Amino acid sequence: MTQLDVMYLYGERPGESAMRALGQIRKVYGVRVVELREAEKTIRVEYDATRLSEPTIRELLRRAGIDVLEQISLIPAQPEAVAPAAS
Repeated sequence: MTQLDVMYLYGERPGESAMRALGQIRKVYGVRVVELREAEKTIRVEYDATRLSEPTIRELLRRAGIDVLEQISLIPAQPEAVAPAAS
């Protein structure tokens, strides 16, 4: 098993039917965790990459009624290296 996480930014707040559909996504073989954070407008899915792919996860969310806008990197931005000053 190869466990991966993917996070998306969503637009419209999910309605009642979309929330019910999210519950059904959790039952898809290979999906381990679905975490919705309304304050940040993000949804994170932990899944088994030997069973599912990122485009499949995105499509599952869209079919559930989630307004997926973009994928968000889970790796924090690294500060740019500063070249040493010439002496």
